[in-house]
Amino acid sequence: MSAPDEDTFAEEGGEMEELAEAGSDEDEGVEMEEEAAAGEGERKVYVPGIEPLRPGEELEMDRSAYRMYHECQTGAPCLSFDVLRDGGGESREQFPLSMLLCAGTQADSAMSNRLLVIRMHNLHGTEKEKEGEESSDEESDEDDEDEDKKPQMELAMMPHYGGINRVRATQRGEQSLAAVWSDKGHVEIFDLQPQLVAVHSSAAMASFIKQQKEATALFSFSGHMAEGFAVDWSPTVPGRLVSGDCKKNIHVWEPREGGTSWQIDQRPFSSHNKSVEDLQWSPTEATVFASCSVDQSIRVWDIRAPPNSMLSADGAHSSDINVISWNRSEPFILSGGDDGLLKVWDLRQFKTGRPVANFKQHSAPITSVEWSPVDSSVFAASAADDVVSQWDLSVESCDVGARVEGVKDLPPQLLFLHQGQSEIKEIHWHPQMPGVMVSTALSGFNLFRTISV
Repeated sequence: MSAPDEDTFAEEGGEMEELAEAGSDEDEGVEMEEEAAAGEGERKVYVPGIEPLRPGEELEMDRSAYRMYHECQTGAPCLSFDVLRDGGGESREQFPLSMLLCAGTQADSAMSNRLLVIRMHNLHGTEKEKEGEESSDEESDEDDEDEDKKPQMELAMMPHYGGINRVRATQRGEQSLAAVWSDKGHVEIFDLQPQLVAVHSSAAMASFIKQQKEATALFSFSGHMAEGFAVDWSPTVPGRLVSGDCKKNIHVWEPREGGTSWQIDQRPFSSHNKSVEDLQWSPTEATVFASCSVDQSIRVWDIRAPPNSMLSADGAHSSDINVISWNRSEPFILSGGDDGLLKVWDLRQFKTGRPVANFKQHSAPITSVEWSPVDSSVFAASAADDVVSQWDLSVESCDVGARVEGVKDLPPQLLFLHQGQSEIKEIHWHPQMPGVMVSTALSGFNLFRTISV
């Protein structure tokens, strides 16, 4: 999704590159508008899934619906990524912004994959459309200003044999670590420090590229005996990890002294009877984590009581449960499944097997869900219908004023629908920039902040 006249940035070979302006006819947000085919110039809100586009109609991005919007490509698409915390401070809202990401590619061949550290900076906000005629001098000044506002990207790529199913990053002391589930059937831990140094220094980047060789893991675990997707770092115990595979087994990793090895119990946690799709540690209880599975259940475990789960909601969805997210400040778990449903579970009522909220807005399997790190009532989701949705549970029907035609039948908790990418795989809020989201898809990355959050 690219705004008209919005800068797009991409990179090849590890060195920074800027792309010229790009525009796409497929871009839209919640306040997206469509041109009427009748030629009358009528513009109206387009809501995906409600009414298909008619011949001759095209979608046009309403830039006023975004406080910030950028897109980038990294070569091979990234199925998974994570946001790396940086030293720039908390609650950053002043433009230009900068961010660090860690991502893993899914290339056409195993040899072509890369583990990436991406630094994006000089990220400016979305400007209002300019009105009226402008003199050539004014246009020249604006061209110089636009040049200064081009987004920048540095990309440190480390060759990785095998496609990367999921990547999760954490900080352990001075170490920046990435846990990688690859389609080779291994879970590997990588130290990202060389790449982080490279993206902050042109001299270090030149040296990094010259010495480039296949990524060497700090530690690797092949005990799963199958590939998988589920992995999560503990937010309360630095270095503690949990991983789950497509054969239903879950292993907990305990960090050893020195920071380069882990103790993994060979006996797995094994109450699921089908593939484990996602895992989430409790944000408050160090020994507790949750899982979801193709067996349609969500389970809560305590590592002090292996090998079975202590709580479960069986039949939580009517099909595979793909993703879960544990709220940082409320006892809520959010889940998304192949049935396209989003469900909110109150752990105080978990044994009833009934969610406290249930939303059917997406028309295809849910691919990613995440609670906002700064607002406990706000969450986002993505799905195979190429839509990212933003929600606020604190909104009630009586809070909503008059709505335009086509929107009045939507749930009042639905804040925004973001489109324009194809095959969206994963979304994350930025923990240090309120409201800023990043999404990855077959078509690349989007970085945006809507007017709704």
